[in-house]
Amino acid sequence: MTDTNDLVLCDIDGRVAVVTINRPDKLNALDGPTRQRFLDLMNELRHDDGVRVVVVTGAGDKAFIAGADVGEFEGRSAVDQYRVMNEPTIFDCVDEFPKPVIAMLNGFTLGGGCELALACDIRIASTKAKLGQPEINLGIIPGGGGTQRLPRLVGMGMAYKLLFTGQIIKADEALRIGLVDEVVPPEELRDRVMELAGVIAEKSPVALQLMKQAVRASVRAPLDEGLRLETTLFGVAFASEDKTEGVAAFLEKRPADFKGR
Repeated sequence: MTDTNDLVLCDIDGRVAVVTINRPDKLNALDGPTRQRFLDLMNELRHDDGVRVVVVTGAGDKAFIAGADVGEFEGRSAVDQYRVMNEPTIFDCVDEFPKPVIAMLNGFTLGGGCELALACDIRIASTKAKLGQPEINLGIIPGGGGTQRLPRLVGMGMAYKLLFTGQIIKADEALRIGLVDEVVPPEELRDRVMELAGVIAEKSPVALQLMKQAVRASVRAPLDEGLRLETTLFGVAFASEDKTEGVAAFLEKRPADFKGR
């Protein structure tokens, strides 16, 4: 029997946590126990003040996450599926996570895997990565936010094209349409992601959390409401100890030592 703790691994490297979906024999497909383990781990990291950035990836060199474990669909009633989809989801967990989350896309990023990447804040892909929402080929639609987050990244027309056709695209095309933010050779992927995560981890945790909240509002609230929120959050940041340290470090021409207070 598989230890559920082995389904999702967590490696802490300084202030960066690397969370790895660990089902390489299944192309890291998401089944129920894997999703639950992921949720549990992310909840732990949410409350770990030593972790400032989370990187999400898949085990092996073939897949980030190749989608849901389709075998779970067989024999499941509509009521059962409704219940599953109304439980806390890994997609909302990542979307609402207060710290920056980077998706390290090392291979197939399909269906639920693409949706998990969409929920992350930044997506860095290997040139070997392939992305898509092929649910239409199963006679269903995305259920992890694909119909909502994808258009916000790539625009309505391109989202319709990908969703209607189930087309799987290469990393360079994903970069061109804005689905990923950077593409690097496979052998450079981890170093590049960890370099970026390290830079972010040195910033003020207070400011990062407030900034993430403000940016999320930019696609969910009217402009006037978003601007009011930004002003409020700026005031919160201005009252923090990190702001005092940041200003002092700037004036003294030294690196800032942010404490997250």
